[in-house]
Amino acid sequence: MHTREEKMAAFGRLLDVMDDLREKCPWDRKQTNESLRPNTIEETYELADAIIKNDKDDICKELGDVLLHIVFYAKIGSETGDFDIADVCNKLCDKLIFRHPHVYPPDSSTARRAVDESGISADQVIKNWEQLKVQEKGGNKRVLSGVPDALPSLIKAYRIQDKARGVGFDWDKREQVWDKVREELGELEVELNREDKEKSTQELGDFLFSVINAARLYKLNPDNALELTNRKFIRRFTYLEEHSIRIGKPLTEMTLAEMDTIWEEAKRQEKTLPPAPPCEGGE
Repeated sequence: MHTREEKMAAFGRLLDVMDDLREKCPWDRKQTNESLRPNTIEETYELADAIIKNDKDDICKELGDVLLHIVFYAKIGSETGDFDIADVCNKLCDKLIFRHPHVYPPDSSTARRAVDESGISADQVIKNWEQLKVQEKGGNKRVLSGVPDALPSLIKAYRIQDKARGVGFDWDKREQVWDKVREELGELEVELNREDKEKSTQELGDFLFSVINAARLYKLNPDNALELTNRKFIRRFTYLEEHSIRIGKPLTEMTLAEMDTIWEEAKRQEKTLPPAPPCEGGE
């Protein structure tokens, strides 16, 4: 690993390269916050893809791409005189210090006593974090106001529930969530049997929300879990499709029983593959 001096030098080199590109490259020179935004979203998803594949080299590369965008936005901010990379870093450090009183105790002795530095748990840190976010100057005025509207619905549901937990709005025992899951499933079945599409859609949302809640309570990340299942389905379906090509029989001409036999063969093949990376929740 590199020394602190080498890390600082590498970051300085990145800033120098960004200055050069902004001045000398026609494409980089014409970029704006708005034009960069779609690329930033794409790069973030590419990083997420590398993480779920547990590809360490790719994670390193994609982190660099995301870092480039951070530096790029800061460079644009410096050109308009609004902020620069030092402001970005300082605001982040100030926020982290404020939200970690168990690491950086406030000057107030009363506040210091409020945090048991010797025995604080990770769950308590999260609760403190959410409460402090509401208190801080320029921060979120409501607990859920910090959840971005543009988040994918599954991730947004998880974040909403996690933030509500941060202020104590949660089940006393995680096992209690299963009554809610069963309740929501029953209500969904009722509306599906009535063939009421609007109400069925609402009840499906309630059911999915309750399942995501259960995943959170058991420290499973539902987005990671669903993506692993997506990939598993793609592998098995591709195996099925390739088999149909080899035997010269299109899928549309195969019976469901024939396809199911090949599907089971694909599942047996997977048992010889290395295990997928763990799909655990995280803070």
